[in-house]
Amino acid sequence: MGAGGGYARSRLQRDADAVRDTGATGLTVFTRDAAGRETQARSGFTAVAVLQLVAEGTLSLDDTVEQWLPGVVAGNGNDGSRITLRNLLQHTSGLANYTDVAFEDPAELTPERFHAQRFRPQTPEEQVAVAMQRAPGWLADADDPGAETQWAYSNTNYVLLGMIIGKATGNPWSQEVHDRIIEPLGLRHTLIPGISPYVPMPTAAGYTQFPGRDDLTDTTLAVGGGADGGIISTTRDMNTFLRALMAGRLLPPEQLQHMRTTVPAPGYATDGRTRYGLGLAWRPAEGCGGGIWYHGGTSFGTASETAVTPDGRVSAAAAVFTTRFGDEKRFLEQAEAAERLLDRAVCGDRKRG
Repeated sequence: MGAGGGYARSRLQRDADAVRDTGATGLTVFTRDAAGRETQARSGFTAVAVLQLVAEGTLSLDDTVEQWLPGVVAGNGNDGSRITLRNLLQHTSGLANYTDVAFEDPAELTPERFHAQRFRPQTPEEQVAVAMQRAPGWLADADDPGAETQWAYSNTNYVLLGMIIGKATGNPWSQEVHDRIIEPLGLRHTLIPGISPYVPMPTAAGYTQFPGRDDLTDTTLAVGGGADGGIISTTRDMNTFLRALMAGRLLPPEQLQHMRTTVPAPGYATDGRTRYGLGLAWRPAEGCGGGIWYHGGTSFGTASETAVTPDGRVSAAAAVFTTRFGDEKRFLEQAEAAERLLDRAVCGDRKRG
């Protein structure tokens, strides 16, 4: 059964139950096939906005961080003049991940610290300043920084992109994402909460297992993220976004091709074969023309995953409402089960290639 075939509700439910059986408190998954049939079971916007601005001539992928944010990326060997927008989008900047620095001390990753800080937002400037406490993993060639292929995921990259969107347009990144993507696509259940920890009800409860603990902590209520992931959506809206993106409704062909130009991304996924483009990842998957495009995200209490065929005709999105910082083995089992679920939902009921 290829990507164009249906994916039976019973099969979807069994795969969803397999994710639940790894210890997840719950999940939701939504798929849409090439004929428009929808199946549901329960048990990257920033990059697009940047590439639209590139298509309009407001930004260039060769622009450096220093050009738009003078002096912001500096100190401890960091150099904004050797990091382009392409590096930020592709995670080839070498910049430290501010979240890794913030939670480097195990004492910072506890239920008590979470509850004490969950209503305290950080400005983008503060987040970047945290990353600047660490030396970069590498510095790109000063003559051609955009050609860098060393890769490491860093939320700092997208925080900087949000700041650059603001500088280039005069509007907050959230307004540009809303006006350019959310409203035109009619994503009525997608929102950018900003500094508010509250979201409209009903909403799923997210649970986190902290290091050194066996119990789960309700981490639903918290301020979280900015241009690096501060968007709340539904699996249905994510399917709409993915299909529009791959079908060329959001980006001109040149910018979509830039998005699909990849470098090896060691450590991003468990299969070791993932490649990363500009805000979008690719992995091989049998039955989907050689591979699928996807992106995931993890926060306190939620792990999201998506998948879409290269032509945008078939897509799936899932959200699992349990994260385990205290049990890496079970966290990986959950991630692998979610990956299998999406591969079969998008590519058909056969083993991955």
